[in-house]
Amino acid sequence: MSAMTNPRSRPSAPAAPLLENVTASSFPTRHPSWLRCDELAQPLAEIRHQLQQTESLDIEQVRARTKWRLRHEINFMGSERFRSLREGKRIFALPLGLADRHSAPGSAQGRPTGSELPIHLGRLCEAALLEPDQEEQLFERMNYLRQQAAIHRTILNPERPSRSRLELIDLYLALAQWHRDRILEANLRLVFSIVKKFVTPNHSFDELLSDGIIALIRSVEKFDFERGFRFSTYATQVVRRNAYRTVVLLQQERERMIGGAQDMELNISNEDRCSAISEKRWHELRSRLGGMLGNLDRREKFIIRSRFSLGSHRRVHTLQSLANRLGVSKERVRQLERRAMDKLRLMARTNDLAELER
Repeated sequence: MSAMTNPRSRPSAPAAPLLENVTASSFPTRHPSWLRCDELAQPLAEIRHQLQQTESLDIEQVRARTKWRLRHEINFMGSERFRSLREGKRIFALPLGLADRHSAPGSAQGRPTGSELPIHLGRLCEAALLEPDQEEQLFERMNYLRQQAAIHRTILNPERPSRSRLELIDLYLALAQWHRDRILEANLRLVFSIVKKFVTPNHSFDELLSDGIIALIRSVEKFDFERGFRFSTYATQVVRRNAYRTVVLLQQERERMIGGAQDMELNISNEDRCSAISEKRWHELRSRLGGMLGNLDRREKFIIRSRFSLGSHRRVHTLQSLANRLGVSKERVRQLERRAMDKLRLMARTNDLAELER
């Protein structure tokens, strides 16, 4: 293992040098022999239904698919040795030896001891942990397949679209995703164990779990297996940092919404300002405030959101900065803000929003 002490992934290898000097003759569209190896028999059987054949498409549809593919880059952790088709024979020669994914439902295999998760969530943790060599093989296969797909993507030409090349790219990417999913399944319990530590009455487990899984997917995309570190070491940092950021952002949003309610002359207690509002009351408050903002005109809505840092606005904007944006005077912005606040106060009384305080 590397002597380095910081288990960060290196930036993805620059794609351009790895995709240079690629020609249609050097990378033909016929399937390489390693695609027929025993190791890919199961993945191929499972992904067949995902693949779209192009034979039924007319030439304009094939051209449109080619343009779509060229607009979407293929990300991978590249290697010079992955340019060789012969490398595929070596990579897929050794058996992975993964545990059967279709074991009996509800099996406790792999489930964390003492888990209090519901059955439907507990089953997500039943995939067996990966051995170090299995983990390395999965990452190597995934990135090799993606680099091969990216190589063929550079050869695509909308003026002379190739059905067989489009299908080969789709095949490589589907196989790469199959290998990626095996990595995700084996590491879901890591996400569960991290995010449950951030759960509070105001931050639900489901919400944190959803964000945690997205963070896990991002970490798979960026992890460099050749550095010699276990994936769990890197993923733990990514998922934990993401969970902390999610909690902070939710707390900031909650405080902004409570502040907005106070400015509409709603009586929010000190206890509620300390984030003691229940989830149900909080979501209803946010929903009603969002609905009332929708009744403002475009400029009023923009000013209120900017002044109270709501929605996509992450900081409070000054009257002058808004005046510059809208092309009006500072005093005009103040008038529009006052008019919008009067409308919101009237809507709050009409909608009996203060009942949320009970």
